[in-house]
Amino acid sequence: MQKSILITGASTGIGYYAAHELRKAGYRVIASCRTASDVTRLQQEGLECVQIDLADSVSIQRGFAQAMLLTGSELYGLFNNGAYGQPGAVEDLPINALRQQFDTNFFGWCELTNLVLPIMLQQSYGRIIQNSSVLGIAAMPLRGAYNASKYAIEGISDTLRLELEGTGVYVSLIEPGPIESQFRKNALVALLEYIDIEKSRHYATYRAAIARLGKAETTTPFTLGPDAVYRRVVHALEAKRPRARYYVTFPTYLVGFMKRILPARWLDKMLRKLGS
Repeated sequence: MQKSILITGASTGIGYYAAHELRKAGYRVIASCRTASDVTRLQQEGLECVQIDLADSVSIQRGFAQAMLLTGSELYGLFNNGAYGQPGAVEDLPINALRQQFDTNFFGWCELTNLVLPIMLQQSYGRIIQNSSVLGIAAMPLRGAYNASKYAIEGISDTLRLELEGTGVYVSLIEPGPIESQFRKNALVALLEYIDIEKSRHYATYRAAIARLGKAETTTPFTLGPDAVYRRVVHALEAKRPRARYYVTFPTYLVGFMKRILPARWLDKMLRKLGS
């Protein structure tokens, strides 16, 4: 039987790479994108693709129904990947910015997961893979909205994993550090849209962030390509007992280790430096 997988956030970056590679590997891939133009582009590249805006419940319901028509109401895997990062100090974040961050990065994932679960439970098999972040295990300054959304995904995924014990449905978290993608470009758009830079006491920090995010090439050390995440996705899909967590990139391993051994005050100092 050909295994089917639904991938969100497939227009660029990790989702785009995983969709094409899994299709080459023999999976029945149903990609999803937020915009109709990206859906058309991926269809022209040979992928089956549906439109899902994770911040819109109607879009989620409609896109999921279309995906199930394509697979005959069978689904082996769900790769929740579509997300973005809202920069800004907590004191500068409008509530609407926080709501938008959670609608896309958390509530949309939960709604889609709950649509998938009855199918997987009836089948007695399935893999739910959540693309979290190093910022889901450690906080950094000016990333509070994104931190909060990823901490929430970590918590609900851990709970879901416990609740699904013995059902044949497995939940795995992938926790990348810096990966080549459109993440920085999208973060810059969100920063300029929601943060009143001129009135903030963090003005100088924001100006530096704008200059950094606006560069064509990333200067972040230890950045890896999307293939590094893809390898963990494959293991989570194909291992007899997939891991609960998959670290990706040196910063995630470092932060995970330091969080276990350092006092909070020392860890805070290190994270302030890493996040500057």
